[in-house]
Amino acid sequence: MDFSVKSGSPEKQRSACLVAGIFEPRRFSSIAEQLDQISEGYISALLRRGELEGKVGQTLLLHHVPNVLSERILLIGCGKERELDERKYKQVIYQTINTLNNTGSMEAVCFLTELHVKRRNTYWKVRLAVETAKDSLYTFDELKSNKKVRRRPLRKIVFNLSTRRELTSGERAIQHGLAIATGIKAAKDLANMPPNICNSAYLASQARLLANSYSQNTTTMVLGEKDMKELGMNAYLAVGEGSTNESLMSVITYKGNPDPEAQPIVLVGKGLTFDSGGISLKSSDNMNEMKYDMCGAATVYGVMCVALALNLPLNIVGVLACCENMVDGRSLRPGDILTTLSGQTVEVLNTDAEGRLVLCDTLTYVERFNPEIVIDIATLTGACIIALGHHFTGLMSNHNQLSHELSSAAEQAGDRAWHLPLVDEFQEQLESHFADMTNLGGRPGGAITAGCFLSRFARQYNWAHLDIAGTAWNSGKTQGATGRPVAMLSQFLLNRSVFSSDESINK
Repeated sequence: MDFSVKSGSPEKQRSACLVAGIFEPRRFSSIAEQLDQISEGYISALLRRGELEGKVGQTLLLHHVPNVLSERILLIGCGKERELDERKYKQVIYQTINTLNNTGSMEAVCFLTELHVKRRNTYWKVRLAVETAKDSLYTFDELKSNKKVRRRPLRKIVFNLSTRRELTSGERAIQHGLAIATGIKAAKDLANMPPNICNSAYLASQARLLANSYSQNTTTMVLGEKDMKELGMNAYLAVGEGSTNESLMSVITYKGNPDPEAQPIVLVGKGLTFDSGGISLKSSDNMNEMKYDMCGAATVYGVMCVALALNLPLNIVGVLACCENMVDGRSLRPGDILTTLSGQTVEVLNTDAEGRLVLCDTLTYVERFNPEIVIDIATLTGACIIALGHHFTGLMSNHNQLSHELSSAAEQAGDRAWHLPLVDEFQEQLESHFADMTNLGGRPGGAITAGCFLSRFARQYNWAHLDIAGTAWNSGKTQGATGRPVAMLSQFLLNRSVFSSDESINK
């Protein structure tokens, strides 16, 4: 779909459809007021008859409105004017795009970016509209033999801005929004792919293809089981012992900083392409969703797509830590003690607490990059879902400034996270009779003890952990990957890049 910005009055617009907001109860936005005046009260007469109240997401599609050059006008309910926040704005955009796409409007001029949204500027409104539009039209039908093809799909959206001074900011918002939407789509496509196709080798091939597309300053290196064994990554290897698919770690290195020796930002993604639980076998209910246990790796891949597309002036290393946790005669057992790459030993209490075993060796491995910061992303614990539901990503860190940066980026991008404490009281739950630590801290504070476990392998740098178990995918009727937290991490990288103040996502 094509996106653009312009500045013009509604009476001069000739398009398949104009989009304007109506507030509750039956209150006109400024653009809707102008359209009503142009049509000599045609719209207000309809509202007086109760055609549209203005509740969030309500729609009224009008054809051949008197004195209006465009073929249609779509009125969209925006709720109460003073209560229009980012969540309601996103709902409005989502409903708008779906209505346009389902009613044969192949192009539209959208005036919703002129609405006042609490604490948000024009850049944010345009960018979120682009991201939401792309997300609302997303489908994963690559493996369907009969694909649905719309006869007249929505192909072009023009966002109308109040003044010409905002056009530059709006154009940059579209550039950023399209890049982030592309990264989200890439992450969703990988995560939605079935595990018989999307294994470690498949992810490694995608990492190589990405580097080849940007060969000038991007490379990919893939470590196999032989390499990891020589290094001593015994915890990582133990998780994949029961699988016939080789464990592979893909390292994507991007050098966008003018100083090639600048310390990199390292992103580590958990990539369990399928997690049976191992000998500590999961229940069969919804086990098909365990293909999503590689959403951390998919996130890293998606964020790297964004960084490369925008040519961000940063050095970034993206690590896809991939393997498969299956049941076999060679599988990891409860009671096993593993010597990690760091030299610390871990007593395995539960083979379904496997992600932290993969990550602990990976977090030690990335010390060789002399990182400025390290962020790991993982569908790590069901306990995080109990704590935060499916709305917030769990955030833990050993560095207050990094935690603040990520929290701020999450708020800016509308991809929310919540900071959880890493304190010594939780560390005590990892004590072992036979090794340096166990891989399980018990049910109380399970998300935090998992973070505490990882923190023991991240003492050499500033580090943050994002637990996305509750936010990486949806179940039920809307089953599928969400692409979170690509938007949050992309905003974090944008904040660390050099852009002028008018392109900030906040007012």
